[in-house]
Amino acid sequence: MNTIILAALKQVLTLVCGLGTHKKLFILIYHRVLDEPDFMRPGEVDKQTFSWQMALLAKYFHVLSVSDALEKLKTNSLPARAVCITFDDGYADNLLNAVPILKKHQLSASFFIASGYLNGGRMWNDSIIEALRNMQQAELNLSGIDLGVYSIATSTQKYAAAQQIIKKLKYLQPAQRLYLSEQIAACVNGLPDNLMLTHEQLKQLQQHGMAIGGHTVTHPIMAKLDVNAALQEVIDNKNALEKLLKTQIDYFAYPNGKLGSDYLASQVDIIKTVGYQAAFSTHWGVVTANSDLWQLPRFTPWDKTPVKFMLRMVALYCNTVK
Repeated sequence: MNTIILAALKQVLTLVCGLGTHKKLFILIYHRVLDEPDFMRPGEVDKQTFSWQMALLAKYFHVLSVSDALEKLKTNSLPARAVCITFDDGYADNLLNAVPILKKHQLSASFFIASGYLNGGRMWNDSIIEALRNMQQAELNLSGIDLGVYSIATSTQKYAAAQQIIKKLKYLQPAQRLYLSEQIAACVNGLPDNLMLTHEQLKQLQQHGMAIGGHTVTHPIMAKLDVNAALQEVIDNKNALEKLLKTQIDYFAYPNGKLGSDYLASQVDIIKTVGYQAAFSTHWGVVTANSDLWQLPRFTPWDKTPVKFMLRMVALYCNTVK
């Protein structure tokens, strides 16, 4: 029955996507592909979910590289049901778990890398998540650093506490955010140092035919940075990736990616001036011929079944203004 429904939805998408000359482009955004479901990271896909999603894309959509898709968008030659696949941050499971699945279905993706965390680094939010995962006590008292007290006796409580703490820290100044996350991380021993790609793994990612893009050095909230600091984050990231991979890096993704809260309109000019050809936000939507090339929308496919996944694609396509 699902196969019949999916085939029907493909026809609906084909009809909708084929109306008029200005077709639209889906850009999917992922961060991790986990070995298995994780109570501390329920928003991330695991290998099983990613596998059926990629099988669905391979069967019912036209998956394009970012460069091909943007060129076809410019020349008004996008195929119906055009999709790009993107990943942010630079997690090691992108190579270990995502790439084998992508290659199985003969698909490619673009990976936007925060270069400062390669080779054993750990992002501040991951430090909080992994610290709480490993805590054995029933209560976490962070009143000494003005962050409150949390019940963490159960898996559900640990996840809720981590999300509350991350929310409190996210938009602090970078130095203060790092200091507080390190205070929490210091409460436990043995936090993982292999979450992110190594230099060699990033080279392997490229060798598998995957495109690499920029994502700043330390994944800051760019809106909190002054002009010089933001420029340095972008330039140093681009230079580091180009030196390591011996190729030009053409595309950029804003960390967190929401205009106003995460990056400023004035900072878009930074991305233009350093030599990028386009940039990606996390604003929910589908790319059209009228989309801002420097703030292209993307969305996360969180649906748990193929039919719901396809229905969301249809709905999003239909609800996006040309």
